[in-house]
Amino acid sequence: MTINLLVNKEGTKISKYLYGQFSEHLGRGIYEGIYVGENSDIPNVNGMRTDVVNALKDIHVPVLRWPGGVFADTYNWRDGIGPKDQRKKIVNTNWGNVTEDNSFGTHEYFELLDQIGAEPYIAVNMGSGSIREMAEWVEYVTMPGQSPMADLRRKNGRQEPWKLRFLGIGNEAWGGGGQMRPEFYSDLYRRYQSFVPQYDDEPMYKVACGPSEDDYEWTDKVMQIAGPFLAGLSLHYYTLPAGEDWQSSKTSATGFSEELWWRTIDRTKKMDEIITKHSAIMDKYDPEQEKNLVIDEWGTWYDVEKGTNPGFLYQQNTIRDAMVAAINLNIFHKHAKRLYMANIAQTVNVLQAMLLTDGDQMIKTPTYYVFDMYQNHMDAEFVEGFGEMPANVSYTASKKDGQLTISIVNYNLEGSEELTFSFENQFHSVLSAKILTADEMDAHNTFDHPEKIHEDKTTDYKLLNGDFVINVPNKSVVTIVLR
Repeated sequence: MTINLLVNKEGTKISKYLYGQFSEHLGRGIYEGIYVGENSDIPNVNGMRTDVVNALKDIHVPVLRWPGGVFADTYNWRDGIGPKDQRKKIVNTNWGNVTEDNSFGTHEYFELLDQIGAEPYIAVNMGSGSIREMAEWVEYVTMPGQSPMADLRRKNGRQEPWKLRFLGIGNEAWGGGGQMRPEFYSDLYRRYQSFVPQYDDEPMYKVACGPSEDDYEWTDKVMQIAGPFLAGLSLHYYTLPAGEDWQSSKTSATGFSEELWWRTIDRTKKMDEIITKHSAIMDKYDPEQEKNLVIDEWGTWYDVEKGTNPGFLYQQNTIRDAMVAAINLNIFHKHAKRLYMANIAQTVNVLQAMLLTDGDQMIKTPTYYVFDMYQNHMDAEFVEGFGEMPANVSYTASKKDGQLTISIVNYNLEGSEELTFSFENQFHSVLSAKILTADEMDAHNTFDHPEKIHEDKTTDYKLLNGDFVINVPNKSVVTIVLR
């Protein structure tokens, strides 16, 4: 089957922020996963574990959403500043009822960002906080001159302000963030956003709480009432293998049936429909497409691993998750004109994580390798294509710096697919060809076998009369870079 790539046609820029991450104060996501403290025997720099930092640097994380999630709507930023032995201890009522000692706060968050090279995306507390609390946090972070909060920041060891562009106002306001109706939330958002202080020449990018999954009424109401006052509208969509019932639809991350493989894939592919329909509603109020959709929570959600705290959301990550990641990223590229940011949930030890840790050990998951293999698409031009695509195969293509990058996912359980890509005889050499695949449909890395699944080189391709022909195995993700 041949796909003709329109490499001469100007394409939409694929925002690098589509490769964003999300870390919440949840289970071992931050504590033990990212932050171990300066006195830990685990190698660290200023408390951030070195192995995790290096792994995240390697995939060039563009933006990291924090501190939640539902945790954000119980979080008071003042609890996480000042001497650590004097910080207020609280109970994390959302995730396991464990004690939160607030040793990872604002300064530690920006230290992490400095180490991994990412930009901040802070979610402020609308659910139980106040406008003043929000405004003073922004002042603390961004005020360059003399003010009460800037002086407090300096007292706590940071002279210069940090750069903060992305600000989320409200998280899941329709649920755990306040059980609000869209009309009420929209009016409250308008009020909150009007008191966000602006000390930088670059306008703050304000993200309003958007819908859960296919709640199209929420999008309609928020765009109608608050649309002129937002830059981005968030969307949350998780892949539940067995359906939409949160109590019975998660099932195990491993040891699943072929039926659950396909149900997981089908649920993932619904992302395309959901983005399309929400975008159509946004088009009604924003025909110039100046506002963005921001999918700041997405990924697989399974039952927790046996023997772990149910509130910690720790799950394994298999080759099936690699399929999910690749399918989603391909969909995101397709909608790049409206979609500006996405944040997979979550970075370490929680849900569809990039990395898993156990004491001083760390492993990279199949999802991590997909993000690594897709890096060349970041800030590239989306390349459209036409031609019949085999069932159960998805691809995306982009161009940047004289290079053409093609990524393909074959989520069949059996059989390979031979594909031909035609690009008007413009690219004549292969710079790299990587593959991620496995024999078993629940293959995964463990601390005893940390590299059972890892990206490798593939040579099962050829350049023929200006076309590129490749054989893509089942259960695999392939990325080719041509010049």
